[in-house]
Amino acid sequence: MIKKSLTIVGAGLAGSEAAYQAAQAGIDVKLIEMRPEKMTPAHQTSYCAELVCSNSFRSNDDAHNAVGLLQCEMRQCDSLIMKIADKHTVPAGGALAVDRDAFAHEVTHVLKSHPRISFEYKTLEKLPEENEGHYIIATGPLTDSKLAHHIIEITGETSLAFFDAIAPIIYKDSIDFDKAWMQSRYDKGEGKDYINCAMNKEEYTLFYDALMAAEKTEFKEWEKDTPYFEACLPIEVMAERGKDTLRFGPMKPVGLQNPNSTDRHYAVVQLRQDNKTGQLYNMVGFQTKLKYQAQKEVFRLIPGLENAEFARLGGIHRNVFIKSPKLLDATLRLRQRQNIRFAGQMTGCEGYIESASVGLLAARFAIQEILDQTYVMPCQTTALGSLLAHITHNADAKTYQPMNINFGLFPEIQTENSDEALKKKRKLDKKQRALQYTDRAKKNIGSFARAFEKEFC
Repeated sequence: MIKKSLTIVGAGLAGSEAAYQAAQAGIDVKLIEMRPEKMTPAHQTSYCAELVCSNSFRSNDDAHNAVGLLQCEMRQCDSLIMKIADKHTVPAGGALAVDRDAFAHEVTHVLKSHPRISFEYKTLEKLPEENEGHYIIATGPLTDSKLAHHIIEITGETSLAFFDAIAPIIYKDSIDFDKAWMQSRYDKGEGKDYINCAMNKEEYTLFYDALMAAEKTEFKEWEKDTPYFEACLPIEVMAERGKDTLRFGPMKPVGLQNPNSTDRHYAVVQLRQDNKTGQLYNMVGFQTKLKYQAQKEVFRLIPGLENAEFARLGGIHRNVFIKSPKLLDATLRLRQRQNIRFAGQMTGCEGYIESASVGLLAARFAIQEILDQTYVMPCQTTALGSLLAHITHNADAKTYQPMNINFGLFPEIQTENSDEALKKKRKLDKKQRALQYTDRAKKNIGSFARAFEKEFC
């Protein structure tokens, strides 16, 4: 009898989700993780599914937002990441944010206590041979350099890379609430989920000039031509694009009003709760490559943060991913070695939920292969299906870049070709169009989720 086993490399969001899915299906799982034997530039603990950047899983609106829809679909698929996230939420307006330590601690506990999951702490330096059994590589954007170079050797492709920056975290009790106030933009969520620090034009100009002049981290020679991911640009890189770029981005002043002032805001900095107790707040959109002392000097120019104490300063690290549309088949298998699947950010998806969801998909495809079953694929009109299609074949491999889930990845809503139908479609506002996508997806995800319930639950 062939042993039903699967080896997963990397215990981040994707690897953790994949391990849980496979173990729940009756597969024996070996989960290989290099931490704490070897740490990365961004991780601080040995916990599984550690959140190294923001503590936000982004919008939880499953009616009008593609991220919220993806969360909804994962819940239907018995996602470990979603179950634990829902247990450790902190206020974040219309977003799902978690207490990062409590979240990672419980994910680790669930995996380590599962009877079908064993852990091995080491650094994998080479891809396994075809006769070594089934593998999922979920080593994330901070993949060990030796493994990354071996992937290049096997695939014959040059790895792409981009930089991902981390935002500072501030102690709440060091914020001056004579100047700052609690409010969500347009009073969404609980209405007071963010700390807001407003600037007038003079204050913004002072801040902007200091930001532009501040000392930045120097890149190594081989890193200088590496492109950033557009959805996670360092704040000083955004600022280089024009003096008003920040005011139309993370520092936009709309939808907010200081109850202690009638002044019209020129720019507003928002901070989002980062842990359950509400002691720590993350500077929204302030990922940065400024040097540590420069961060303290520049960010303390923000009204209300003059005496800010930092629990964590911002940082920057190099991320790598493969050309998935060229290298992976429709079930995330590496074409050159079909016993290996890739999952998570290594595939070129971007975002916590996206990474976990690709881990879920890779595990379920591996389960079906190990059990010699016909593949059950998610419909492309769903969030899971559209993300999978983008990674494996819909994107152009030559220009492939990391991508968050968005409605642009979904097949268009079919309408009549008549002039009247086209006019009606153009008149639909953004929320109405989004609702059409989410309604269709919710109708089509059930068959994928139920297929696994029937087989494995």
